[in-house]
Amino acid sequence: MGIIIWLIVGGIVGWLASLIMRTDAQQGIVLNVVVGIVGAFIGGLAIGPLLGAPSINSGDITIMSFIVSLIGAVILLAIVNLFRRGRVR
Repeated sequence: MGIIIWLIVGGIVGWLASLIMRTDAQQGIVLNVVVGIVGAFIGGLAIGPLLGAPSINSGDITIMSFIVSLIGAVILLAIVNLFRRGRVR
């Protein structure tokens, strides 16, 4: 049951990040889940220690872990946009 919740929350995080970065029309459900999970990993490494909160990958799904994962997903999409288009949207 934990992996299903992890995929659902990862999809929501990826979808919200794609709305923030205005790439929602280019992404599907699977890519939203991937962006959410990889973004949570990045957020857990880069943002988590600064805020003192884990990401959704740690198993604890709280508001702070959701925010850390969302920030990580936005960072991931900004990096992808930088390499694809040469600029951050």
